[in-house]
Amino acid sequence: MLNPQVLRKDARAIANEAGGLAHALDARHALAQLALTGTTNDVYYVDASTQVDQLLAQCFKVPASFVAQTAVYAREHGRMKDVPVLLLAWLASFDGELCERVFDRVIDNGAQLRSFVQVLRSGLVARKSLGTRPKRLVQRWLERASDEMLIQAMVGNAPSLADVIRMVHPRASSVERNALYAYIIGKPVDLGLLPQALQDFESFKRGSTQTLPKLPFQMLTAQPLSREQWMAIAEQAGWTMTRMNLNTFARHGVYESAQMVRKIAARLADPQLLRKAMAFPYQLLTTWRATGELPAEIREALRVATDLAVQNVPKLAGTVAVAVDVSGSMVSPVTGHRQGASTATRCVDVAGLMAAAVLARNPGAVVLPFNDRVRPWARPASNSVIETAQALAALLGGGTAVSAPLAELNRMGLAPDTVLIMSDNQSWMDARAGRETATQAEWRTLRRRNPTARLICIDLQPYTHTQAPDDAAVLNVGGFGDQLWQVIAGFSHGLDPRASFVGAVERVKLSE
Repeated sequence: MLNPQVLRKDARAIANEAGGLAHALDARHALAQLALTGTTNDVYYVDASTQVDQLLAQCFKVPASFVAQTAVYAREHGRMKDVPVLLLAWLASFDGELCERVFDRVIDNGAQLRSFVQVLRSGLVARKSLGTRPKRLVQRWLERASDEMLIQAMVGNAPSLADVIRMVHPRASSVERNALYAYIIGKPVDLGLLPQALQDFESFKRGSTQTLPKLPFQMLTAQPLSREQWMAIAEQAGWTMTRMNLNTFARHGVYESAQMVRKIAARLADPQLLRKAMAFPYQLLTTWRATGELPAEIREALRVATDLAVQNVPKLAGTVAVAVDVSGSMVSPVTGHRQGASTATRCVDVAGLMAAAVLARNPGAVVLPFNDRVRPWARPASNSVIETAQALAALLGGGTAVSAPLAELNRMGLAPDTVLIMSDNQSWMDARAGRETATQAEWRTLRRRNPTARLICIDLQPYTHTQAPDDAAVLNVGGFGDQLWQVIAGFSHGLDPRASFVGAVERVKLSE
């Protein structure tokens, strides 16, 4: 661990969460990093409440317009859920006009709406009630939402959609919409005024029909369903619902039909459906790992889908080296710990998956798994993204020295044009005194052999430190979604002088 006395002598050097030498990200970069990696759950070094406190503290250090841009970028490009809502709640408390301008871009479905109401009422951000403008915005969303959107929003609690409607009292533009609001909050209504899907649902519950209504399947599963009805649910399911319920379908006998196995496999591996669903590659890896007992045809479809999901990873400039952190702290679930709901996918799995994707597009890349030193590994003969990711993740364990892969490149006399480091960035075993981290020192040595080399540090966790601050040859970027590859590609090829993490956020246009 770094001696705290060293830190006090050098204003530019700080201790990271692991106690090693690091540099603080500036406020804008820190906010973007937290927004694109944070899920307000516990991570390896920081608990959920500390993470929320850090996020909100950064909001006061930047212009409110940047908070709004970050909220939009994290939702639209990073496909994050919790943090964009938290940032929107901050805007609701401290810049209502900006909150209104970006509200519909962050609150794009009923689940996001319920989260927004929950955050405002929780007291996390300066208030414990909605307030006039937020209440009006929630009312507006409900009034503009289609019947289908409201029915979808009926799935979920804390608060439920019924709770939200009771809080804000949206205006009904028709007797039909008034009946729908009444139905949602449990009041008696004329069923003939409800959307057809809900009329069919009530008939189904009474036993008047065996035909499944076209509703979110979560609304149906409280009813006793036959195997044939479960097969009908699987038949109608979209891509995301299919992926998330593969084991559920197995428990209810859906795969007893060879025809259904073929249909589900074809759906999972359909490139168009995959693009439309915008699934994270790590979600596919999680599903693949959790479905070991399913038919081989479905398992193979998931493997194919994972290969397809990473096709937007760019070919990087020149020779490439990819360093994958396999140290012990990478055991943390990538979206953090949450009681009863932690993902099984760890940071090391995502880092391995990202490295495998880069390797698929840059076959000659040097791959350097590391903890406190570079670890030997054998690349799988199959060359699929999943198998390569698993081989890297199998090396998990040990302390962290982010400088280790650069030191190994220097030892071998190599100086690649593009070096990627995928890590939680919490280096501590290479701590040293002074202003410069070991990573900076090793990078400076490598650059002497290749003055045009570029270093890209991909941080997978919501921390606010770096081992190598941004400059013309170093890029720090956070997250695990598609958005970061656009920034990485521009930086690697030197085609976009604005290629930076903060720059990508700042280019978000705020609606008038």
